[in-house]
Amino acid sequence: MTFRGSQTVSTVMESPSIIQDEIGADRVMTDDIFDTTYIKKVDFKPPIKLVWRNVILMALLHFGAFYGLFMIPAAKPITLAWAILCFMLSALGVTAGAHRLWSHRSYKAKLPLRIFLAVVNSMAFQNDIYEWARDHRVHHKYSETDADPHNAVRGFFFSHIGWLLMRKHPDVIEKGKKLDLSDLKADKVVMFQRRNYKLSILVMCFILPTVIPWYFWDESFSVAFYVPCLLRYALVLNATWLVNSAAHMYGNRPYDQTINPRENPLVAIGAIGEGFHNYHHTFPFDYSTSEFGLKFNITTGFIDLMCLLGLANDCKRVSKETIMARKKRTGDGSHRSG
Repeated sequence: MTFRGSQTVSTVMESPSIIQDEIGADRVMTDDIFDTTYIKKVDFKPPIKLVWRNVILMALLHFGAFYGLFMIPAAKPITLAWAILCFMLSALGVTAGAHRLWSHRSYKAKLPLRIFLAVVNSMAFQNDIYEWARDHRVHHKYSETDADPHNAVRGFFFSHIGWLLMRKHPDVIEKGKKLDLSDLKADKVVMFQRRNYKLSILVMCFILPTVIPWYFWDESFSVAFYVPCLLRYALVLNATWLVNSAAHMYGNRPYDQTINPRENPLVAIGAIGEGFHNYHHTFPFDYSTSEFGLKFNITTGFIDLMCLLGLANDCKRVSKETIMARKKRTGDGSHRSG
């Protein structure tokens, strides 16, 4: 038996026994598998310490993005197309890069693809790959506990953005230090990005999205700054954050009803494939993060294309038999209704 937090009440449920096919029997990295041995420290509640720099910067960003909404009618069509392209590139840097490649090792990428993903990951500006992957592995290993960086049991606001506005819970730091991150440290692309992160985000997240429309097709500087830069950046952030918040609270649980993550197609659309979260937390090593392949899943399509081009390979998947067996064993029964 193990404690698992529900969104409405805290419940004690029997955890499903681990079956090797469900965690990827041939995997080297398994730090994204839920650790049922975590014990919450009784009567320990550290004080909330706001990080005022983050509070101010996030407020300014969202005010700027809101202003950018009113500048959309003034933008040239090619500028709007550029903003969409920047959104897609930024999102892929997170979904195909920091998440599916580096956090879960769900497929292998050759050097040119890894460089590309690191570059567009800097455009997303969501912490460097090393830090993002470390926190994400902690999130999976200790999901919905005090050691989870964006523990959804603490509410929608905290799991969405609040966790970035305050100091981490001591358990997050403690458990993060115990992870084996040798694969990330051995990746020269990851460590190069980490060493040069401030310069890379300045260029990729702010300068290029603004300067290219202003210089190449004479867009006004203010439109270029507020639409492809600030508005695009804020939308990518919130699309990612919705995976941590909405996809942990709203939706069905056809694969494992003992965990909080849900299947949320709307989040999947906004986060280009990352909303099938009950599946993903049940089978974290699946490169598609979904049973349904390309459905609402642009990231899977991108990785498939990279495989066709010879830039990616060894995409890990879960067999249909294993998926159906898990649905019957621990699911909420919603798969029967389609």
